[in-house]
Amino acid sequence: MKNISSFNELQKLWETIELRAQNKNAKESYVAFLLEQGVKECAKKLGEEAVEASIAAVKADKKETIKESADLIFHLFVLWKSLDLFPQEVMEELKNRSNISGLEEKKQRNNK
Repeated sequence: MKNISSFNELQKLWETIELRAQNKNAKESYVAFLLEQGVKECAKKLGEEAVEASIAAVKADKKETIKESADLIFHLFVLWKSLDLFPQEVMEELKNRSNISGLEEKKQRNNK
């Protein structure tokens, strides 16, 4: 397994999105533009990027999968911002799931 050097870039990306969201000038910032469009448009863009990442992966195109994955993460963060969600909330959910197997967690969700 390759060593993950750092997740600092994700923190920087979140900080950039927060900064651009404050700008609110849709003509100068893609983030501001997306946020101005609302949650529905942000969700649509996330879906498009997820499909593009999936297609690249199915084609076993690693270079394109990397690019599309970066787009996917970016648009996920913008969607979170549009909903006033914060990475800490998602990290807390991941932490809550860390002591249970993925199969068991999914089974519990399906039983609710």
